[in-house]
Amino acid sequence: MLSVGAVIPVYGDGDPVCWALRRFRHDSVDTICLVVDNPLRRAMERIRETARQTGIVVHIIKNRRRMGIGYAIRQGLRYLLETGHDIAVILSGNGKDDPAEVDHVIEAVVNSECDYVQGSRYLRESQNTGMPILRSIFNRLYPFLWTLLTQKKCTDVTNGYRCYRLDILRDHRINIGQPWLDAYSLEYYLHFKALVLGYRVKEVAVTRVYRFSEKGRCSKIQPLKDWWPIVSPVLLLFLGIRK
Repeated sequence: MLSVGAVIPVYGDGDPVCWALRRFRHDSVDTICLVVDNPLRRAMERIRETARQTGIVVHIIKNRRRMGIGYAIRQGLRYLLETGHDIAVILSGNGKDDPAEVDHVIEAVVNSECDYVQGSRYLRESQNTGMPILRSIFNRLYPFLWTLLTQKKCTDVTNGYRCYRLDILRDHRINIGQPWLDAYSLEYYLHFKALVLGYRVKEVAVTRVYRFSEKGRCSKIQPLKDWWPIVSPVLLLFLGIRK
């Protein structure tokens, strides 16, 4: 029986992650690993209380300051590896990904049909609502660059709903511990490696809804400042500048 763990990076308000915790089916995963940057006392109280109600083992890792989403995901993946899990599913901590879809996202990996699943909001049966126009244009165009450089068809590479067979991380050609991956780059690093190293990759339709606004913004990603860690990995790895 394969053991499945969910990794959810959390930063800021606890309401979105509490919503996410309540959406998990009790038998969808064996463990939920929450990695919380800059934990706020009241938010943590709400998160812990909601976690107790899930019926799932919830492990919480706290970082005193904001370490970056890549750093947080790395911590979660390493925890799952160290505790004997076989599969990891990554979800957003801000309510954009619906945990009710976990069974659908992990199915192909659980059934050994592929090694890595990338959620896509641009396949038939996908749902995508509330995204700003500029972000929508970028997210539609960016996969064409990936398809060109990797020679693997991509419809969505910025969607954070993903599932990995954890053995991938034991491949000596993959090094998630590099400091340049602490921000948004880690997710794209792993995506590139899975594509070019011959791992079996499959896209599945998922729902992507911007449910919670954050100070008038729908995302913590800041234009220009945070775009480079998103755009650069495919270029740096393709050119051999990074390994």
